[in-house]
Amino acid sequence: MGALSITGIKPGSTSLKLTAGKITKTVPITVLSRNLLAYGPASGNGLTVTVAQDGSLDFSSGTESVPLYKGVSWEFDVPEDIVGVPLIISYTGDVPGTLVIGLYANANSLGGVYQGKNNTVVTIPKGTTRIELRILRGGVTAGSVSGNLKIQLELGNTAHEWMKPDVTSLEGGGVN
Repeated sequence: MGALSITGIKPGSTSLKLTAGKITKTVPITVLSRNLLAYGPASGNGLTVTVAQDGSLDFSSGTESVPLYKGVSWEFDVPEDIVGVPLIISYTGDVPGTLVIGLYANANSLGGVYQGKNNTVVTIPKGTTRIELRILRGGVTAGSVSGNLKIQLELGNTAHEWMKPDVTSLEGGGVN
């Protein structure tokens, strides 16, 4: 008995038509994003985040100063099959000022990325059912923030071209 592997390029729904002799069967298929993150609009600590048309994140604080080590976060469920395996977090884009993008499990940092450090491999500890994505103001002084980032968490230890995550409507909030 052989195996069949199907790889989709774009997320969405499609179908696969299989024929064996006179029997034909159509099987529905859902292609998911390789980006395992979930996020959406958020605001807190002077920072406002909206989801751009392409699914990336727009950041703005206007003229308001974002305090050091404060920002926004989103908490979401972790699929069992990604616990205990290597994952890579990466980003593209530029936000003036220093933003630190970190993953947390049970309030403990798993690792992160920021301007000057990208493509960090992390592992979600066994027994973890939820993780938190935090975006915080780093650096040495508070300040305003504006810009756009494409953040990605995917399986393996090699970052690929950014892909919009399946969930971009998860409400976030401020990090205290």
